[in-house]
Amino acid sequence: MKLRLNLSATPQENQRPFIAAAVAVGTLGLLALIILSHAAYSSWQSNRDFRADIAHWQQQIRIDNQKQRELEAYFNAPAAKQVMDRSTFLNSLIDERSFPWTKIFMDLEKTMPPGVRVISITPSLVNGRAEVAMEVGVMSPDSEIQFLHAIEKSPVFSGVRVDQVRPVTQAGTPDRILLNLTVRYTTT
Repeated sequence: MKLRLNLSATPQENQRPFIAAAVAVGTLGLLALIILSHAAYSSWQSNRDFRADIAHWQQQIRIDNQKQRELEAYFNAPAAKQVMDRSTFLNSLIDERSFPWTKIFMDLEKTMPPGVRVISITPSLVNGRAEVAMEVGVMSPDSEIQFLHAIEKSPVFSGVRVDQVRPVTQAGTPDRILLNLTVRYTTT
């Protein structure tokens, strides 16, 4: 049997709690380093992917801008302008042909009081809406007021604008007043 005796002047201190605490703190530090390193790497990788996406979209924007400049140059060419003018003219002819004349006369018939007659109608397309310029003859001021009230209350006519009111100077017509007005016509 052996006996362990410490013959030194000062007894040896127990370092185990310090070593255990240092190992625990070191382990926690190493764990934190691993976690933060992983987070930094993931962030760097996602930023790299994000930068690659940004570079891709910037390249696509440059390509699209180049295509847009090429198209603008093409459409500004004299030959293309001539074709566009011709198509605009043909579309206006088609729009005039497709104007619902029968329907507008039926709608006018519903709104016109006695003593009012339509002298001329000129349809046009303004901002994609049918706008009708009319010249109307009326027999009396009362008929004029009734007609204006009726056309304003009509569901198919809107935006009534009286452009000119003048007395009739020609003899032999039943009209006493001529109205020039512009209305928007809605085909529903």
